[in-house]
Amino acid sequence: MCCLDKVYVFNLETTLLCFVRFAVMIAECCIDVSHMKLIKRPLTLSKHGRTHELGLPCDHNLSVGHQCNLVSRACCVEGATATVFGDKENTFLLEKTNTTEPQQETCDVFLYCLSCFFADINECLVGASNCRGGERCINTEGSFRCQREVSCGTGYELTDSNNCKDIDECETGIHNCGPQFQCQNTQGSFRCLPKVQCGSGFIQDALGNCIDINECVSQTGPCNRGQICVNTVGSYTCQRNSVNCGRGYHLNEEGTRCVDIDECKTTENVCGGHACLNMLGSYRCECEAGYMFNSITRLCEDVNECRHYPGRLCAHKCENTLGSYKCSCTTGFMLAADGRNCDDLNECESTPCSQECANVYGSYQCYCRRGYQLSDLDGTTCEDIDECALPTGGHICSYRCHNTPGSFHCSCPVNGYTLAVNGRSCQDIDECVTGSHTCTENQSCFNVQGGFRCLSFECPNNYRRVGETAARLERSEVVRCVKSCQPNNIACVLDPTHSVSHTFISLPTFRELPRPEEIVFLRTTVPAYGSYNFGSYDVKFDILEGNVDNAFDIIKRVENGLYVGIVRQVKPLIGPAMTVLKLSMRNLTIQGDSGHNIVNVHVFVSEFWF
Repeated sequence: MCCLDKVYVFNLETTLLCFVRFAVMIAECCIDVSHMKLIKRPLTLSKHGRTHELGLPCDHNLSVGHQCNLVSRACCVEGATATVFGDKENTFLLEKTNTTEPQQETCDVFLYCLSCFFADINECLVGASNCRGGERCINTEGSFRCQREVSCGTGYELTDSNNCKDIDECETGIHNCGPQFQCQNTQGSFRCLPKVQCGSGFIQDALGNCIDINECVSQTGPCNRGQICVNTVGSYTCQRNSVNCGRGYHLNEEGTRCVDIDECKTTENVCGGHACLNMLGSYRCECEAGYMFNSITRLCEDVNECRHYPGRLCAHKCENTLGSYKCSCTTGFMLAADGRNCDDLNECESTPCSQECANVYGSYQCYCRRGYQLSDLDGTTCEDIDECALPTGGHICSYRCHNTPGSFHCSCPVNGYTLAVNGRSCQDIDECVTGSHTCTENQSCFNVQGGFRCLSFECPNNYRRVGETAARLERSEVVRCVKSCQPNNIACVLDPTHSVSHTFISLPTFRELPRPEEIVFLRTTVPAYGSYNFGSYDVKFDILEGNVDNAFDIIKRVENGLYVGIVRQVKPLIGPAMTVLKLSMRNLTIQGDSGHNIVNVHVFVSEFWF
């Protein structure tokens, strides 16, 4: 790159002067423009031409614009020539490469001077600007400008020359001075001066009014020594100073000096009954125990010991009194001999409970004897418990419950029952055993729950009784009549009924029957799963008569290898009631029915469940 102090490019009309402010850059080629003549003859600039005369190399990798690249090629490419043509109007540069005819691509030399020969220098980067502090340098084409970074602030405005100029608020009329004031401009602001001037001894307020000046306050020592200052409207006066004694002093009889006042000797009780100690210009009260002297009110005030010493004076509660305090105890305690602690109070000594009392620490507890309970109202009175009315009262007694104070007792039906040893259950009286029945000699006594029955049985014709008739029948006993035919009595022989039996059972009234109750067992001698070759092989059980409300059924079961018929109660029966279940037991053989037996079950249902 070459830099020339001055570069001149002439044409017929104008002369362009390019100063050293611009650097001449034509790729790596340097042209001594000062030797160029503006005539119509070619100027050959080749690789072996002017560039080599200046001893400068050519750099083909330099990044330049299109126009500069044309010049670089004209200067530095092998075999290239550059021809400059000039006339009155324009100057042309033609590139000719390996041809004898000029190309029509032209370029204005003036543009070459600006865009190629002369590149702009950034004065802001090289430090060639003269911007002041607070201004920012902005580069422009061939120059630069300075711009303020911070605004001028209130009361100023920025001029075209980038300077801050004071705004005259008075002239522009943007001030806020009232009608009683006159606007006066200042640098960056303005002042409001009153139009009316106050006289001596007065000063204007913010509204322009004249107010009096207190010279006695605003001035230091306006009067001579021994005088006092008295303010007046617009002025002040000085008067002779009279003796003014402070608090706790008064003038002597001559009126020349101040002497101490002995407050303790005045008629007023200044300490409220406490000792008084006179002091110069004042006094002090010597307070008694429980009081404290207040230096502001100058009185003896009570000390609240309970607040100053919480939890340290009394065991329970502390109550402040004038000059002292007293202790008290919570409910259930009494004050001890020392007046501070609390002892447990035995409340039971005053019999607060209707029955039993137990003292506990700080309180007491009432108890009731068996059959009583504490009242929910006062917690001390014992009330009788109605055991019969409790949810379980229906199960306390078998029959009836009678409440008594603190207890209860049970009773049973008048006839047929007696109260058990436990005092609650009712036991059946066996009249047949006690002999209280009314059965005749021809009748058998059968005991039922709550009574008895006198029973007599006669065997049907052609049947005879097996065994003797007992005077008292047990539940497990059976009266049995077997067939006994007379000779030549064909009808008796053909009768399939072999025997007629009677058995007895007494049942209570079942209000609820959760499952079937097995009451009678009919045992047979027929083996289960018998063979046809061995006589009877099966037994069939039926209820023929007396099944009231279908309350009973009969099932067959195998026990110990033999068939057994079981009579069950499947529904409850409400007594008193009596029925006779006529049961049939038929033996089955290979020839058919071999006969059957009749069993009459006499069922007596009691009135009660026990």
